[in-house]
Order: sequence, then C-alpha cells, then structure tokens
Amino acid sequence: MKVQFVAGFGPIVRDLQESARFYRNALGLPLPEGDYVATDDLPGVKHFGLWALEDAAESCFGKREWPKEVPVPQGGIEFDVDDVPKAAEELRAKGYKLLVGPKEEPWGQTVARLLSPEGLLVGLTFTPWMREPKKDAPG
Repeated sequence: MKVQFVAGFGPIVRDLQESARFYRNALGLPLPEGDYVATDDLPGVKHFGLWALEDAAESCFGKREWPKEVPVPQGGIEFDVDDVPKAAEELRAKGYKLLVGPKEEPWGQTVARLLSPEGLLVGLTFTPWMREPKKDAPG
C-alpha cells in the first residue's frame, strides 16, 4: 500500500455547535455554518471537518448510535490510497479489524475504516475529486 496524501482530518465531536464555535471563533478556521462544518480551503490539509459522532456511527455501523462495546474515537484521519480493497486486505492480513468497508459512500468516496491503537477513526480512502488537478481561475 502506498499512501498518496492525507485526505482528511477532523475531531469526532459530541456537541457540533460547541466544537464549531471553538474551531471557527477561537482558532479562526474558515468553517461554514450548517449541519456539516467542513472546509477544503485550509492550507496544508485537503479537508478539515467536524464529524458528529452520530454521523460517524452511521457511516461505520449503519445506525446513528456508536456501539457501547467499541471505544468512542476522539478524532479521525483519512489516508488516500490507490486501491482501498487491497489496502483493507493488507490491514486484515496484519491482524487489524475493520469497522466497515470497503464501501462507497453516498458522496462518491470509497472507504474502509478501523480504530487505531490510540483511538483515532482511521480511514483508507479513494477520494476522486481530491485527485483531479485544480483548474486555474479564468482570466
């Protein structure tokens, strides 16, 4: 497996509004209002977003409640790879248990997710729109 880049990073939040105020107001990050507080315009990171625990649970387990028997992650990081199924199989072969995937999310990203030893929700992803070259502004 060859990681191409960090496709995304963000804390798993329990109170979206409180966390949004901290990251938006205290740190000055360019985060919009709304149900999905995220930006692709933070230098050095392709994507930074606050992910509600309920949304992470739905993505991993198909329900909006994090299972009591699985440690609650404090953050998530996504590593973009060329072949998610192959990368997921490499991790399984090394003894790691996937929480979900490989699967395609409704927004077109292919993912497999697991918990790291320190409790981060780690995604192996293929994020097509992050691989496309940015177009220059007209003019």
